[in-house]
Amino acid sequence: MAEKPIDLRSDTVTKPSAAMRKAMAEAEVGDDVFMEDPTINRLQSRAAEIFGREAALYVPSGSMGNLISLIAHTRPGQEVICEENAHIYTNEMAAISGVAGLLPRLIPTEDGIMSWEQIGRMIRPKMYARAPTALICLENTHNLMGGTVYPTAIAHEICDRAHEAGLPVHLDGSRVFNAAVFLGESVGEMTKKFDSVQFCLSKGLGAPVGSMVVGSKSFIDRCRSIRKMLGGGMRQAGVIAAAGLIALEEGPKRLHIDQENAKFLAQELARLPGIRLNPARVQTNIIIFDVQETGLSSGDFLAALVERGVLGVPVDRDKVRLVTHLDVDRVGVEKAAEIIGAFLREISTRRPTGSTRAV
Repeated sequence: MAEKPIDLRSDTVTKPSAAMRKAMAEAEVGDDVFMEDPTINRLQSRAAEIFGREAALYVPSGSMGNLISLIAHTRPGQEVICEENAHIYTNEMAAISGVAGLLPRLIPTEDGIMSWEQIGRMIRPKMYARAPTALICLENTHNLMGGTVYPTAIAHEICDRAHEAGLPVHLDGSRVFNAAVFLGESVGEMTKKFDSVQFCLSKGLGAPVGSMVVGSKSFIDRCRSIRKMLGGGMRQAGVIAAAGLIALEEGPKRLHIDQENAKFLAQELARLPGIRLNPARVQTNIIIFDVQETGLSSGDFLAALVERGVLGVPVDRDKVRLVTHLDVDRVGVEKAAEIIGAFLREISTRRPTGSTRAV
């Protein structure tokens, strides 16, 4: 393996900047359970301001932020409509059911983007023997569909129609700032019709830890109690919130670089033998591609890359995910493409004529 691997597993692997470390060391702190940590209070106020909301809550993770929001909007025994590959369903340890007591109602899509027509058909009629629909959840960007972005008009229509039906809408906006860069819009305008939004400070924005939930004051008051119930009450956490403040202010300014690097890498990978990838579908900083034609499983493919100094993650048996971020520059992305290309050319020369299996 190379001395320092090119780590494209996620935009969560980034290290805090020197400015973040300095801010963390100098942070003014207090007891946040008593709502007396001034740095956390500033972070929450700034997040609410950016999203045009009454209030915000700092939480340890995006998964906790989503779970808190689900619980706040619903009660056990109800249904939540979401896309079939939504993060709240696939990657949050089934907390939607195991902790919140909710039943996911899944909608399959080609790109992770649901329409109101699809959602409206899935709303349960009011019958005492059926779990009633209580919430609709969208994801923007959509992780497992390759970082795809909801057009704002579609998201707003879903919110409007859901509200007409008496249903709230939550946005899992872990990478919503990436979506904003792609669309050239503000996150406040994009998300103004959602009843709640969760977004991560620790992904593309570069903070070492933490996420935010934004909404009305009454909603956030309820979320604070639920956070405590889940074990997420924090004390002098201003030492980490200080990095979150810098991430919130500075992180969005450079996300276009990650997205340009992802587009470049996708174009390079699409030229390689054995990889199935349409680079036109790469909208933000996530690249998902199929390696079935190499004759390798995604796990074997990635194991071979680890030995050569490139890190990624499997999506399923045939698909691999790579994510660009601030700790891998264009030179690193170019090097990753070269390494993957050399490996694929190597195994193609070892493959018997007519065979689809690597040897």
